Amino acid sequence: MTVAVPPADIARALTETLSGRAVGYDRTGSFPHDSIADLREAGLLGLTVPRRLGGSGSGLLRAAEVVGAIGRSDPATALVLSMQLLQHALIHRPDSAWSRGVADKVGEEAVAAGALINALRVEPELGTPSRGGLPATVASRDGKGWRIAGRKIYATGAPGLAYGVVFVRTDEAHPRTGNVLVPFDAPGVRVEESWDHLGLRASGSHDVVLRDVWIPADYAVDLRAPGEWRPDPWQQAWSCTLLSALYDGVARAAQDWFVRYLRERVPGSLGAPLASLPRFQEAVGENERLLAVNARLITGLAAEVDAGHPPVPREAGFVKLSVTEGAIAAVQRAAELCGNAGLSRANPLERHLRDVLCARIHWPQADAVHTTAGKAALGA
Repeated sequence: MTVAVPPADIARALTETLSGRAVGYDRTGSFPHDSIADLREAGLLGLTVPRRLGGSGSGLLRAAEVVGAIGRSDPATALVLSMQLLQHALIHRPDSAWSRGVADKVGEEAVAAGALINALRVEPELGTPSRGGLPATVASRDGKGWRIAGRKIYATGAPGLAYGVVFVRTDEAHPRTGNVLVPFDAPGVRVEESWDHLGLRASGSHDVVLRDVWIPADYAVDLRAPGEWRPDPWQQAWSCTLLSALYDGVARAAQDWFVRYLRERVPGSLGAPLASLPRFQEAVGENERLLAVNARLITGLAAEVDAGHPPVPREAGFVKLSVTEGAIAAVQRAAELCGNAGLSRANPLERHLRDVLCARIHWPQADAVHTTAGKAALGA
């Protein structure tokens, strides 16, 4: 009898290859096409595509395990993967507004060709639409379809995307807002390589310019009156869990290096490894505590969602904030105690530090989590 290999084990088998490439991708800021190809060959890009379309039909717990494993190796590649898994989890929900035909087409292409997809929401003037406001990207009726015009920024995975789920407003008398599906091979789509960041440098989060891009009518997958949009507990939980898993993976990679360094570093004045000193033992132990709590939070939230009981959005935000701040604290502690070695580009710890700090810019951000919870508690 053939026993299926768990996806997390498949991801862990790629660790050495992906880790080896991550250094070069970080130095050049180039998109990790080869590593994405490895994920495609391993079948991981279709992890959350339904089985009826050839995917694995995996839930959030399994998806988080895979993202965490890849995040431990190459977080930029893991970020692209997490967006892929999130979008397919949303697209194929039973209550999705997408037409079955369009959703199935995108899912089948993810399985057969490793076609990447991500949401394009942030704009130069608007910022993130999660904080309110109408997008400047406009959808205009044109025959049996729509014309899309605008600019999106921070479009993670842009050099490798087959599709963008683009947040727009219509030019109707009473504008609707929502999502349209834009194929990246459509005339009028252009990627401007603007991403030059402190961390996650290989994520390809460039600008995407849409100049009168025509799409068929059924590619306007979910348009509603602005007042009809409500926070989605399920979507928030998936997003927060996958981001938490990614940055927890970065912190675990940092802890791995920190432990090796303390075991191998033998100062002449000490005549024994740094690992023999109580100060360093305590620091490693505190990091272990943070990582153990992180694992409990990620697993607990994912299990709730897979059981059909996603928490209210603010509680998913609590998990994302707690896990990522714990991950940042662990990496910062390692860097502080290693001194110059921790910040030397010859060692991976400085890269882990730059990468983990990016957790703070992913939605929901700390101020939004705190304010939402405060308003709920105060009845405001």
